[in-house]
Amino acid sequence: MKLRTAEEARAELQAKGVSITQWAIANRFSPNLVFEVLGGRKKCVRGQAHEIAVRLGLKAGTICTDPAKALDTPRQRVAA
Repeated sequence: MKLRTAEEARAELQAKGVSITQWAIANRFSPNLVFEVLGGRKKCVRGQAHEIAVRLGLKAGTICTDPAKALDTPRQRVAA
């Protein structure tokens, strides 16, 4: 996946007729936090800021839904 800049993310939302606030609410984020991520005022290292940056395509990464299992390695299935 090609990463995009904050300006590219804003432009893509605008081209699709979606406001940043609409996108934030649809993805269950605080619009203020999304604006902070897009404005570069958050480091996006962990938590919701990280998730916002990944979903907007601003950074590579995965979204961990269960912090207790963050370091677990996924088991590969063995074909019988």
